[in-house]
Amino acid sequence: MVVLNRIYTRTGDDGSTALGSGERRQKYDLRVAAYGTVDETNAVLGTVRLHTANAADLDAMLGRIQNDLFDLGADLAVPQRAGKAERLRVLSSQVDRLESEIDQLNAPLAPLNSFVLPGGKPAAAYLHVARTVCRRAERMVVELAAQPDEPVSEAAIRYLNRLSDFLFVASRTVNDNGAGDVLWVPGQNR
Repeated sequence: MVVLNRIYTRTGDDGSTALGSGERRQKYDLRVAAYGTVDETNAVLGTVRLHTANAADLDAMLGRIQNDLFDLGADLAVPQRAGKAERLRVLSSQVDRLESEIDQLNAPLAPLNSFVLPGGKPAAAYLHVARTVCRRAERMVVELAAQPDEPVSEAAIRYLNRLSDFLFVASRTVNDNGAGDVLWVPGQNR
């Protein structure tokens, strides 16, 4: 259980922060930046949800994703170490649920013949912002996983990869199932 009764501790005034394991890292550390960008993705989804109240199914999916992103942040904040008790980790079942929801949202959409520009309805535009922030988080997590002695679960990487796909499909869903998509016209302004 998390108890937050004192918000400031002054322990980060030196430019460091504590991981979930208690280990101190610089605030610019790649692991800290990775879970911070996951948190940023979550914040953008909070903004998206201001515009999805009338789409109850999608809003419920986004609520589950927000909770998953806290799980993912907790996963990244505690590096996996051999011999240590396991902490909260993202599971393959969470990735599977995302895939199922992508399929559900994608079923009524017409195939695309062009790339989609961010835009259309406000919820769609914010979903594109969330998608790009998610892609940045994914790049950071993949870079972190490539570092020696910086373990990252495979499910965490897969979750972020699927999430960006989900956010793209969700943007088309809120754009009247793709009818309101703004399509890229190559070379239009030459």
